[in-house]
Amino acid sequence: MTMPNEADRLIPLAEVKELTGLGKTMIYRLIKAGEFPQQFKPGGYASRWNEGEVRAWREAQRAA
Repeated sequence: MTMPNEADRLIPLAEVKELTGLGKTMIYRLIKAGEFPQQFKPGGYASRWNEGEVRAWREAQRAA
């Protein structure tokens, strides 16, 4: 069994907050404005984000 790389891994909100330094409200506000990667709902109520997309967003913010 192979480990998924960061581009394929789905991460929970707590990890997104840790990676970005943003709070829950700001993350969802940016999603609504189309300025942050969209979350996935792999099952039920839990939201997950693609780690590679979140890291790419963070790097783009640093470059700006």
